[in-house]
Amino acid sequence: MRPTRSSAALTLALAACAVALVAAPARPVAARAAADRPFWAGHPDAAAFTRIQDQRLARARADIARVLAVKGPRTLSNTLRPYDDAKLELDAIVSQSDLIENVHPDSLVRGAAEQATRKGAAYASELSLNRRVYDALAALDGSNADAETRYYVEKTLRDFRLAGVDRDEATRQRIQRLREEIVAAGQEFQKNIRSDRSTVALDSAADLEGLPADFVARHRPGADGRITLTTEYPDYFPVLTYAKREDVRRRMYTTYMKRAFPQNMAALDSLIAKRHRLANLLGFPNWAECFTADKMVGTAANARAFIERIVQVSGERAASDYQVLLERKRKDLPGAAGIEWWDRLYWPTLVRKEQYDFDAQVLRPYFPFDRVEQGVLDVTGRMFGVTYRRVKDAPVWHPSVECWEMFEDGRLAGRFYLDMHPRADKYSHAAQFDVRTGVEGRQIPEAALVCNLPGGEAGDPGLCDMEDVNTFFHEFGHLLHTLFAGHHRWVGVGGIRTEQDFVEAPSQMLEEWMRDAPTLQTFARHHQTGEPIPAGLVQQMVRANAFGDLDPKGIGIRRQMVLADVSLSIYDRDPAGLDTDSLFARLTNRYCPYPWVPDTHFQCAFTHLDGYSAGYYTYMWSEVIAKDLFTKFDRANLLDPAVAKRYRDAVLAPGGSKPAARLVEEFLGRPFRFDAYQAWLDEKP
Repeated sequence: MRPTRSSAALTLALAACAVALVAAPARPVAARAAADRPFWAGHPDAAAFTRIQDQRLARARADIARVLAVKGPRTLSNTLRPYDDAKLELDAIVSQSDLIENVHPDSLVRGAAEQATRKGAAYASELSLNRRVYDALAALDGSNADAETRYYVEKTLRDFRLAGVDRDEATRQRIQRLREEIVAAGQEFQKNIRSDRSTVALDSAADLEGLPADFVARHRPGADGRITLTTEYPDYFPVLTYAKREDVRRRMYTTYMKRAFPQNMAALDSLIAKRHRLANLLGFPNWAECFTADKMVGTAANARAFIERIVQVSGERAASDYQVLLERKRKDLPGAAGIEWWDRLYWPTLVRKEQYDFDAQVLRPYFPFDRVEQGVLDVTGRMFGVTYRRVKDAPVWHPSVECWEMFEDGRLAGRFYLDMHPRADKYSHAAQFDVRTGVEGRQIPEAALVCNLPGGEAGDPGLCDMEDVNTFFHEFGHLLHTLFAGHHRWVGVGGIRTEQDFVEAPSQMLEEWMRDAPTLQTFARHHQTGEPIPAGLVQQMVRANAFGDLDPKGIGIRRQMVLADVSLSIYDRDPAGLDTDSLFARLTNRYCPYPWVPDTHFQCAFTHLDGYSAGYYTYMWSEVIAKDLFTKFDRANLLDPAVAKRYRDAVLAPGGSKPAARLVEEFLGRPFRFDAYQAWLDEKP
């Protein structure tokens, strides 16, 4: 549940810096990266990667020099085209560097990528403050341009103004310095999370009581008889879901909630303070107001009102969910006073098994990783009329990474990479990373999925649980959005460049397909017998999911609102004296029936506080839209390509060429409403 990474990073990469005013000759398209060549061609080492990105930066500078050297009337060809050419180069610098610093196994290459990210972001920030470039774009006569081009120019000028281009020179210099510091602070924050090596040591195999057999088989005792678990997802979620021993669940939970502590306490405080100072320089009272100014929600006050509305409508459901869990716990532990956070997956799993005749472990044999992967490809290919072909000899950054290409009507239409299993020094969550935004006739779109799912080792079938399959569908929704939107005339409107609080909606909606029996039966087969997943088992899953697919539904929503409110609250005020531990404790106890656990510091590993900053409300905001979008699909035939094509053409393919609200309205035939979300919330098992 991570944003497409570069949607956040490229907020900075709107243009390039102030440059010398000498004219630079136009360069041929052939001088750019070849459109049909994988971006990691040549397997660059640290020095080569630095050289590639420096060359891109030089080309971007030359493009801006072409903009500034124009004499006479400003036209699309002499001004907007070279400006967009510079964005194309910056897109590659920031996107590819962001990916490589999060996934490459070589620390020297990761370090080179971090430096390239900083250079690209600094250059982009300088352009966003370059008044001469802004004036050049403002002088364009767009009266005869198409609607997409006019919207591009209009949005670009707005972004320049929000960036502070109209401030005095001294203020612009301070803004520039702060932005560079924010990029560095964010990199430190993320690096500390990636580098965390937290483990939980168990005394014996008896501590694994309740865990699936394949999990136990992968976690053999060491020479000292002890078993070491990591806080990576393939260990964390099974332990919290199935471990019978409460102390094991408690130790796993508290260790997980202390990742990157204490080092990220200072890093986060620095990030928050710098963003507040930047917002003040830009004329905003706080960072949350600055952040929401170009989002669908419009203002921090509207985001606050949205959070409060979700809290209000979920209250009754959360209370009833809690009583169900407490009653179940008291059957085993008479007199139990309440539910703890390390119980959040364990007792709901038992409730689903006993009250809804659904045991999540029974699903896992039908979801070996390879079949899940092929299933996602087959299902989406059928829906959207595309085919996928694996490129087995493609250059990749790690042997476990797969490269795939997407074809439509026999034409290469996109390329993507699947980096799906955990390893040391790799991004530890799940995300789609932009790699290269497509431009029709110039370069195909490229993207990467980075997840931490089971499998990837010899002899391990990688049996996935529901959440793993859900994650794959979700992140692949981001990837499809990137690829389908990568065929515009301008890079500045291609890819996922809609408002940031819309980007989760398409990926959230695609999750619906993994709850559909006919869809699952196209690929979910028992890894030993080959038997298709029984429709009755899927129906049991769907019924149990009405109670909640991870957390119970009402409590899960409340947990999301804790995170949304924390995200907003650390950025909607002066951070002087802000205590993020106290804030997390207060909001947890306000919204959730499970009490805050002292001496835990989840904010230290809450990656969204960097990438999404004040915008974690986005997930639920997008969920409301996703539920409404889904009403247009036929639940009896979710693989119908006719509806999927209309959805693709209206919502995905336009990318950032129109406001998100208009995309949704054109697909629905009306503005989006709250009704479908409310119906989902009220749904009874």
